[in-house]
Amino acid sequence: MLRTPKTGWLQLGAILPILSRVAACVQDGEVLDEAERRPGGQVTNDLLLGAQAYATPAPEATAENRQLFFAGNSFFNQPWVEAPASTANRDGIGPLFNARSCAGCHFRDGRGEPPTPEDPTALGLLLRLSVPGAGPHGEVLPEPRYGGQLQPFSNPGVPAEGQIHIDRVALHGAYADGEAYSLEEPFYSIAAPGYGELAPDLLLSPRVAPAVFGVGLLEAIGTEDVESWADPDDADGDGISGRPNRVWDVAAGELRLGRFGWKAEQPSVRQQSAGAFLGDMGLTSSLFPEQECSPIQLACLSAADGGRPEVEDHLLHRVDVYQRLLAVPIRQRWDDDEVLAGRALFREIGCADCHRPSFVTSQDDELEELHGQRIWPYTDLLLHDMGEGLADHRPSFAADGREWRTPPLWGLGLIPVVNGHNRLLHDGRARGVAEAILWHGGEAEASRDAFVLLDAEERHKLVSFVESL
Repeated sequence: MLRTPKTGWLQLGAILPILSRVAACVQDGEVLDEAERRPGGQVTNDLLLGAQAYATPAPEATAENRQLFFAGNSFFNQPWVEAPASTANRDGIGPLFNARSCAGCHFRDGRGEPPTPEDPTALGLLLRLSVPGAGPHGEVLPEPRYGGQLQPFSNPGVPAEGQIHIDRVALHGAYADGEAYSLEEPFYSIAAPGYGELAPDLLLSPRVAPAVFGVGLLEAIGTEDVESWADPDDADGDGISGRPNRVWDVAAGELRLGRFGWKAEQPSVRQQSAGAFLGDMGLTSSLFPEQECSPIQLACLSAADGGRPEVEDHLLHRVDVYQRLLAVPIRQRWDDDEVLAGRALFREIGCADCHRPSFVTSQDDELEELHGQRIWPYTDLLLHDMGEGLADHRPSFAADGREWRTPPLWGLGLIPVVNGHNRLLHDGRARGVAEAILWHGGEAEASRDAFVLLDAEERHKLVSFVESL
């Protein structure tokens, strides 16, 4: 048996059947669908654009939607300013905020990273805050003094809420072949709180800003298709019990399938965007018309605004279309022997049981460019128990404190090119694909243990496959 950090002893008897399937798969090979090269179907960026790989529109976007795309791009990337200002369409930032633009966290439409000793000012991580209990629709209850998330920046005259502080502890382990590895376990706290003590029963969850390309295709997947993959009671006995989150859709006034956010907390790109405008930038919209100033944040309550709402519906629509038409980058090295061997290993150790390779989008989306596309996002959009090592102990709607939505893997290998880092998982603790796998627990524990038992060449092939997506 082999011991790994946070997980205990690996039971070889439980892993040997998986390894036998791996050997058979690697020997026999597997049929490759050439459509995988273009993971977004017709919404694939076929150009090799380096740092701009995530930032192109759907190639077949209509003329009207292309105009909306570039208008939305402007509002996504340009900074907002304090009200009142002559820049009437871009004023109203704050009074409390995390960033001045969407791109401040989603740089080049890519992925944020946590603050590090080398870059302590990184904007890509925020802290969700709540207290135990739930609202009338199952939503979390905000921390009484600080609201739903920590906002470390503020307009003049308004005290900021505090700063994120991270302590990191090294965890050491080794693969079955003796190669050593080290993980970083982060511990989060709030330094210099600006409005007094936080609630003693505070629930805190760190979240890194995810990439935003391809989100329109994920929204265009039929609800029934997503739910057909769910197995909440593990009826088939495979140890995987993914289940959908049901979240409050503000516009519809009802519970619907959650698709976006690390716990699938938002039902649509539009609501996700409106929520981010409010929580991250302090900008109101028709979906969220009131500032989230708590009763004791008097300067916040009395601050000037940029109009009611600050993000008017036509602007929110442009940002919505912009994000939903961002193309998925084409794959490279998709059919070389090393990647194909890694692809087989990925399936055989069970990674594809949660990272569902493919869907076909429905014909119902208002954007015709998204209709009927065979896509390869490598996600099931469902919640899974990921074990104690990744638990934040903070529920959200149906998601409990150990559950996370399966993140899509498409475009992952380009994060270092686009964003200059390779920090993965919900809080960016993993420094690359291998560390991300090693943090998997709960429903993914058997797959993680099988990865540990692979030899160095096999591990390299599996990682190469994921990085080719």
